[in-house]
Amino acid sequence: MKGAQAWRLGSMGDMQILPGSRHRPPLKRPIWIISLVSLVCLFLVCAYIYPPQGSAACYVFSSRGCKVLTNWLPPSPTRELSDEEIASQVVIRDILSNPPVQSKNPKIAFMFLTPSSLPFEKLWDMFFRGHEGKFSVYVHASKGKPVHVSRYFLNRDIRSDEVVWGKISMVDAEKRLLAHALQDTDNQHFVLLSESCVPLHNFDYIYNYLMHANMSFVDCFLDPGPHGNGRYSEHMLPEVEKKDFRKGAQWFSMRRQHALIVMADSLYYSRFRDYCKVNLILNCSSIYSNMLCFEFTTSFDLWMSFSHALSLEFGVELQLCSVSAHFSLIMMIDPGGIANWSVTHVDWSERKWHPKSYKAQDVTQDLLNNITSIDLSIHVTSEAKSERLVQPCLWNGIKRPCYLFARKFYPETVDKLMTLLNF
Repeated sequence: MKGAQAWRLGSMGDMQILPGSRHRPPLKRPIWIISLVSLVCLFLVCAYIYPPQGSAACYVFSSRGCKVLTNWLPPSPTRELSDEEIASQVVIRDILSNPPVQSKNPKIAFMFLTPSSLPFEKLWDMFFRGHEGKFSVYVHASKGKPVHVSRYFLNRDIRSDEVVWGKISMVDAEKRLLAHALQDTDNQHFVLLSESCVPLHNFDYIYNYLMHANMSFVDCFLDPGPHGNGRYSEHMLPEVEKKDFRKGAQWFSMRRQHALIVMADSLYYSRFRDYCKVNLILNCSSIYSNMLCFEFTTSFDLWMSFSHALSLEFGVELQLCSVSAHFSLIMMIDPGGIANWSVTHVDWSERKWHPKSYKAQDVTQDLLNNITSIDLSIHVTSEAKSERLVQPCLWNGIKRPCYLFARKFYPETVDKLMTLLNF
């Protein structure tokens, strides 16, 4: 009993010394809530100003920068595609997705587009000599049967037809060359050259440059001026939209997959064939847009002079719808597949309707060194305030000289070029 009483007393004593109920100041709880709400608001404001980029945030709240979920969803088509467009996209997609044909003896197809005989055949003979089995030659002579002086060009003429600058016949000739070259499965790279083109390097250098490149070299750039997007025609809709319009150079070098796409296309080709015509009103231009990029440089010097005279005298501009170039490649489907510059140099610095031509007295070692050292691609737009678009020539991501060939050399320069180049 004494123990029990002692326990109770001890307990009571303990209870007596315990402090009474604590009275918190009345403002403690509201401050805590206000602080928490302020932190949440601050977090939301920061998230709005600096949108989260992670995919997890997409499921928490929406933001301007959170595009992971929308990118995952299939894009909503802006319009219903025609049967021809669907078929074209299917073919192009399959060509790009399939690995290229492997060859034990990969070759470059050199395709010459010329009126008749090639004035630099002796130079090309020196260039090809000793590299048999690594190249193929194809000649499309549109006006007269060429006379060959090199064994590499004998029996290499293909069936040719008339070619008119600024007409669809130019495209037909280029496709004809590609069709013949594609029959040889060893041909892995395809280079289009004119009768005034010359090589700037020896064969091994050009072979390695092209065969080990992970892209096609097709010139293509956006020109918002009157001689670029100003030549766009709505007759090309819906397949060719103005936002996809491009300008570029005719002389391409492309991989086998891209050459196959050019041959497989009929949809975009037909739009230019049917609607691209010389007219007194603004018509179309030579761009294979949505998917393919066309060039519209031309050699119509007389036509351009006439057009310029009309413009000065009467304020009328004749718009030349030139399809005298080749389709480049798939700007939308394979945007990383082209280099956006041509490996064939041509000098437009004189700002005339035709590029600079080189005579014998112009051909020096300094000229060749200057051309072969250029490592920047420069395009000039046709706006009133001409804008220079400059980009480095990136070969597989590495900055390298741009040009393997050059054009607009007079026939009289052949002997001097052979001496200076000395392959």
